Amino acid sequence: MKRAFEPFEKKVWLSSPTMHGSEIEYITEAYETNWMSTVGENINQVEQMTCEKTGCKYAVALSSGTAALHLAVKLAGVKPGDRVFCSDVTFGATVNPVKYEGGVPVFIDTEYDTWNMDPVALEKAFRMHRDVKVVVVAHLYGVPGKIDEIRDICERNGAVIVEDAAESLGATYKGVQTGTFGRYNVISFNGNKIITGSSGGMFLTDEKEAADKVRKWSTQAREDAPWYQHEEVGYNYRMSNVIAGVVRGQYPYLEEHIRQKKEIYLRYREGLKDLPVTMNPYDGENSEPNFWLSCLLLDREAMCRQVRGEREALYLPEPGKSCPTEILETLAAHNAEGRPIWKPMHLQPIYRMNDFVTVQGNGRGRTNAYLAGEAVDAGADIFERGLCLPSDNKMTVAEQDRIIEMIKSCFD
Repeated sequence: MKRAFEPFEKKVWLSSPTMHGSEIEYITEAYETNWMSTVGENINQVEQMTCEKTGCKYAVALSSGTAALHLAVKLAGVKPGDRVFCSDVTFGATVNPVKYEGGVPVFIDTEYDTWNMDPVALEKAFRMHRDVKVVVVAHLYGVPGKIDEIRDICERNGAVIVEDAAESLGATYKGVQTGTFGRYNVISFNGNKIITGSSGGMFLTDEKEAADKVRKWSTQAREDAPWYQHEEVGYNYRMSNVIAGVVRGQYPYLEEHIRQKKEIYLRYREGLKDLPVTMNPYDGENSEPNFWLSCLLLDREAMCRQVRGEREALYLPEPGKSCPTEILETLAAHNAEGRPIWKPMHLQPIYRMNDFVTVQGNGRGRTNAYLAGEAVDAGADIFERGLCLPSDNKMTVAEQDRIIEMIKSCFD
């Protein structure tokens, strides 16, 4: 029988904004100086701070990470009908901008070492689709992927990397900040990220012409004329000076937030070490994540039966075993927020007809009884067995200890 726990009086969140006080000072500055639009000192400072932090030469503050990705994809030259290789296990915002430009996403399977794009599968994909010239790479949950291998493959095939570092601000690979490895790069200041503006994003590049082009496109592509003249399609994508004030106040606390998130990750790893589970992995020799979200992966033999539909999930309890659905429902019942792993893009209804490439090559249609061997689908496997744990940096040690005990009770 599962142990009983008292619900938390105050909800324990997955990852909520952490304010420090200086944010309101910069918001007030925008208000009192009447710079309430998409120009102002807060924007200037945030762009400069981002360049200083990441080492990128140019930064353009935009309304969201998705807006930044859209303009990055547009800059990369994606045209209607062009295939674009994309990370498979990620949020839909990584992929949707490809569709905005009429591109056709081709999904590259995930590897188990970092839960990011598999270089072996990427190599296979280039053999199958030699015309592809753009690769959109995401760093899942703040963990850098296998950047050197991916970059080498892209260079050999003449492909541009668009780096989605929305979740990984502050994470490093071989001492270099993520958000600098692609030709065009993106970070996010969404409400649940490592630092936040409540919304907002940033386009990053080392190319001045690209940065200038994004500034133009993001302000409705107005031409240099004394009236409103337009020669190409523009967008209302610039960051507000008010939002920039929040980000400006958050930046000095980035390292503190990363330290707190790492402590949470390590406490989970220690507290759950006797269970048949592992934490989301990373390359400790070459990378340092920002530990944005702590995640759990159940061993295959520790999984009870679990069935997921499009909107609901069911499981069959079994002594000594559990599943993500049981753990998430247990946390929710006690006023704590967890979340499933991102559902792979190749399993999403909107993208079920798109190509999907694994280390075996074509990942579609490999479950036929006449095909020898077992189909490899690492992303679907991680989605099936994994979950995101409460990772809020305001969660107390006592609260996390109770969450650990709740997870243990699911295996009783």
